[in-house]
Order: sequence, then C-alpha cells, then structure tokens
Amino acid sequence: MDTIWILLATFLVFFMQAGFAMVEVGFTRAKNTVNILMKNIMDFSFGVLVFFFLGYGLMFGTDIGGFIGKDGFLLSIIDPANTSNFSLWIFQAVFAATAATIVSGAMAERTKFRSYLVYTIFITALVYPVAGHWIWGGGWLSSLGIIDFAGSTVVHSVGGWAALAGALILGPRYGKYGPGGTSKAIPGHNISLAALGVFILWFGWFGFNCGSTLSGSSQALSTVAVTTTLAAASGAVSSMFFVWIRYKKPDASMTLNGALAGLVAITAGCAVVSPISAILIGLIAGIICPVFVDLFDKKFKIDDPVGAISVHGISGAFGTLAVGLFAEPQYSAIGGYGETAGLFFGGGINLFVTQLIGVISVFAWAFGAMVLIFLAIKKTIGLRVSRETELKGLDIEEHAMEAYSGFQIFNNE
Repeated sequence: MDTIWILLATFLVFFMQAGFAMVEVGFTRAKNTVNILMKNIMDFSFGVLVFFFLGYGLMFGTDIGGFIGKDGFLLSIIDPANTSNFSLWIFQAVFAATAATIVSGAMAERTKFRSYLVYTIFITALVYPVAGHWIWGGGWLSSLGIIDFAGSTVVHSVGGWAALAGALILGPRYGKYGPGGTSKAIPGHNISLAALGVFILWFGWFGFNCGSTLSGSSQALSTVAVTTTLAAASGAVSSMFFVWIRYKKPDASMTLNGALAGLVAITAGCAVVSPISAILIGLIAGIICPVFVDLFDKKFKIDDPVGAISVHGISGAFGTLAVGLFAEPQYSAIGGYGETAGLFFGGGINLFVTQLIGVISVFAWAFGAMVLIFLAIKKTIGLRVSRETELKGLDIEEHAMEAYSGFQIFNNE
C-alpha cells in the first residue's frame, strides 16, 4: 500500500512539470513558447538521469561529516528485491527535477538553450543533492532538528536562489527598463495558460506534500491535505486583495502567484501546523510575494518574468521560518517530529533559530554555488543569446520552429 501511494504521489509531482511549463508559457511572450516547452521537458529528462548517476548518492548515500553522501550512485545501494526502495528513488527524482525547472521562468526569453542544459546538470548533480543531504539525508541540519517536511527550503528555496543567481548574471530582457531605470511591464501572451498551469500545480502539490508522508496509512495524510489546501486558498485571497487595494485592480497574475506562494510556504510545515495556522501562513505569503516581486523588479532591477524568485525563494524561506513559529506539539507528533512546538505554542526560540540557520545556510550554498556555475557557463559557452535572437524570439533562432504556426508574432520589443 505504501509503495502504491508513493508511486501515485510521484505521478502527481511529475504532472507538475506540465504546470510549470504552462505558467511560464503564459507569463511570457508567444515568440519564446517552443523554447520554454523544450526547457521544461529537457530539464526533467536530463535531471532524472543525472540524479540517477550521481545526485541520489550524494543526497542519500552514507554520510560524510554531515555534508554529503558517498555511495549509492546508479542505485547501487538498493536491493532489487526490495521494490519499495525504487519507489522512494523515483519520488526523490521528480523532486530534483522540480528544483531544476523553477529556474527556467526567472531566466526566460534570453538564455541559450545549451547553457540551460548545462545548468540543469549541475543543479541536479550537485547543488540540490548537497542541500537535500543536509536536511533529508542525515546531514548536519538534520541533526540540529530542522523541520522541512516536503521541501520549502530543500526544493523551492534551492530553485529560487538558483533563479536569483541566474537572473542577476543574465541581466534583464531588452526593453525591460527605460533609460532612467523605470521598469516597463512586458505582459505574458496567454493568462489562460498561466491559470491552467497554476491549477495543475495546485493539483500536483497534493502529491508533493501528502506524498512526503511516504505512507498511504499515515495519520498525517489528511492533515497535510487540509493545510495545503487552506494555505493555497488564503495565499490567493490575500494576494488578490493586497494588489487590489494597492493598484486599484485585482490583478490575475499576482493572484495566481499568490496561490503558488501559499503552497510553497506551507510545504515545510504542512504536517506540523494546524489548519488555522496554515491559513495565517498562506495569508502572509500571499502578501509577501507581490511585495518582493515589486522589490526585485523596481528596486533591484532584477528581471524575473514569472516571479519565480519571490514565489519559490522568498516564500520558501518564509515557510521554513514559519515552522519555528507555528509548529504545534499534537500535529508534530503525528507528523513524525515528536512533540515539537514553535515559538507561538510554547516551544521557545530554539526551533526558530534552527530553521533560520537552515534558511541562511541553504541560501549561502545554493546562491553561492550557482553564481559560480553561471559565471563559468558565461565565460565558456556563453549564457545569453544575442540581441537579434532575443528580439526575433528564441523559437525561431534556437529551435527553427514556431509554437503558433501561421500567426505573425515577430516584433522588436
């Protein structure tokens, strides 16, 4: 039963790749659609292969000093007679691919396809597995008692911080900022696809969070489903009202990202917080997300076409910290963490400090490592397409085809 449940959850998480693809396609311009679809299919394909050969062993192999695993490459530590171990591998493999695909949106419309493939290899072979080992593989953060149930930090923040590194080094799209540094909106071409993508992601998130119980009979299963749903819904609601009040209109793109922010934020604590706390976490995440979208765009001049840094990096960090505030003993016990309590429920400051150490450490590792990797790619094979390619669209120049054949989508903006 547990094997069947893990496999079903795995298939749901795999389907999230379609959600990420639709969100990114919808929030960007039509002339780059084929490129985005290719990135999303290939970061999964390359990612699971690299995770098989190297990443899984570094993440779950025998621990070396609390920092990295040393064996288990090519699934060598798995007994073929114990098929449940294979289900655990594929569950972790789709998580690795999720971390990789988060970056695609922040670097959309201007990244060389071959360079993106090289990045995918590095994040799934090294950057994600090392952070995962620290928290899920018996590493040093695990020994401190950090709680990241389904990966607000391990998966989403790692992807978000890699996205931040990539967007910084890549630079903004042509036409994004005026001569005085004024930000100009570059609207996505299909909000319908973006909305479909969010619905797919929300659906897949039940596999992401509920599947992390690793048991179809876990007492935490229903709790996780409820907290996941409530956080997503409250994130969408708070984001909509915040943007409505601030800009006088209920913006659809910000509302969609608000739902995703709620999902990312609850992922760390979905098994250890109450439904009421889940609503509060989602409400806060839904406000934090548009605030940071504006901050990165207008203050720091970091061009993130889909808001991936705010949705995954910032919301993931917030959700991880929120565990240190909202964890409740009765839920933590059911979730497998003993009677652990956060600051607001009599547990003192210790858990919050542990969560903070985890957030800072993973940021330093993921962001620092990806800055070096992106710089190396930039200096060798190049990271960014030419101005001509960007203006024409990556579909024609990089892939020699169009997503919408017969429609005139070429422009110089």
